[in-house]
Amino acid sequence: MARLVASATDPKTRLWLVIQLAVLHAVIWTFILINLKAAQDVHMDVAEAYAWGQRFLLGYGKHPPLSGWIAGLWFKVFPPVDWATYSLAMVTVSVGMVICWRIALRVVDARRAFLVLVMVALYPIFNFKGFKYNPDLLQLVTLPLLVLAYLNAFEKRSWQSGVLLGLAGALALMTKYWVLTMIGAIGLAALIHPDRLKFLASPAPWVAIATLLVAMIPHGIWLAEAHFVPLTYAGDTYSLTNRAQINELVAGYALHNFALLALPVALAALAMALVPPWWRLLLRDPLAIVTRAWGRGDNPGVNVSQALNIWIIQIIVAVGPPLGALAFGIYMKTDWGISLFFLVPLALVSIPVLRVQRASLFNIAAIWLVLSLATLAASPWIAAREMAANAGNTATYGARSELARELTQAWRTRFGSRWPIVAGTMETIQPMAFYSPDHPSPFTPHEAWSSGLTAAEDVKRLGFIGVFDPTDGRADDFDKWVKETAPNAERIMMTTRRFTHGRAGPAMTWNVYIAPPGG
Repeated sequence: MARLVASATDPKTRLWLVIQLAVLHAVIWTFILINLKAAQDVHMDVAEAYAWGQRFLLGYGKHPPLSGWIAGLWFKVFPPVDWATYSLAMVTVSVGMVICWRIALRVVDARRAFLVLVMVALYPIFNFKGFKYNPDLLQLVTLPLLVLAYLNAFEKRSWQSGVLLGLAGALALMTKYWVLTMIGAIGLAALIHPDRLKFLASPAPWVAIATLLVAMIPHGIWLAEAHFVPLTYAGDTYSLTNRAQINELVAGYALHNFALLALPVALAALAMALVPPWWRLLLRDPLAIVTRAWGRGDNPGVNVSQALNIWIIQIIVAVGPPLGALAFGIYMKTDWGISLFFLVPLALVSIPVLRVQRASLFNIAAIWLVLSLATLAASPWIAAREMAANAGNTATYGARSELARELTQAWRTRFGSRWPIVAGTMETIQPMAFYSPDHPSPFTPHEAWSSGLTAAEDVKRLGFIGVFDPTDGRADDFDKWVKETAPNAERIMMTTRRFTHGRAGPAMTWNVYIAPPGG
């Protein structure tokens, strides 16, 4: 215990300890996810990021390009297989953990910063809920970088720190436009903070704004050339008029995210309560723990000015989006909270009157390790129970990977070449692009926000395989599009089923259209 605490607080060793913990976290949880998801194909968002990464564009229809670029670089090193996607997701969250620790060091002392780090590791968003790599998950890297750059600029108030802040803002915006919520929160924090005049009178904020605008010019040009289709996509997909539905979604969003936060907070409280003599007080007088947990402490170790920034930012991003959804009738997805609550552990730990005993660091690290290893041991059993309980769920256990391989063979047999293009809805075609050995380029007809990976003229020239779920309400429209685009297309039906460890997944039937090159 003494060695862990010493390493966590010594300036010479604490970074190495944090990196070791982050690497161990990534490794353990990669293996957990491999076991938990053994009977499942990768999530369509992951397959989509892989498809984007096949070409380095300035935008991909719905989103800015950074997540696609990173996926493209990752899969130049690793093969496009399931375990590599889970490894990418866990590396992403583990990098985010290290950045959260660096943020904490600007606000609290090393002891409290290590407590924040492990609380973040216990936060479900950074483990089992972080299984799918997509722009939401990547924000767990870019938004902490943005907050870190802001704290640095607020403290140093130099033009150099302003450049870093502007670049961090651009990097965040290149991940997902949703980060405007965090950028807005940081802007409001700078205006609300008591030291705002010192910051605003310095070159830092103005250099940051200029740097951000300049860095975003290439993407802005793409956005204009694409006729602002990401904004069209957001408006068409997430606008609601049903007030009861809006209220229900906002309530679900709030309850879901607060429930996830309850776990690291409760486990941190347990780690602190297990420090002697608190465990004896727990047996004799539970209320005495409250009085012992608050007070002067051994060393508050809190930069109150920076802590105030953290509290303001976290309150704004926690309250602002739900209120905005209620006011403007927005479909509020629970996943949008993935990137907005990583500051909660730090906001709580930076309360100056909170006492953080040395032994609590060992306790929370032990809790994290025991829970992680127990989950690893239980993961095959958990996966088997989930599959038994949801045996007919085609969305989760459908055999899209098997279909991709069968269609690849069908194309090669007919035409003696690689399968170039797959057409259909995003949910269907992205797994084809990932699992097929030919990795065909995806094309989504009837969608203004197509990824841009495939031009309409290439569809006729190169030929394609169209794949569509016959139960989808858009099937007739897709059939009409195929008839107009490739009247000589071969029409067949295919059924696939996946077997994992002797267990059969649900059967899925597909409408398949094989259009030869040249139409």
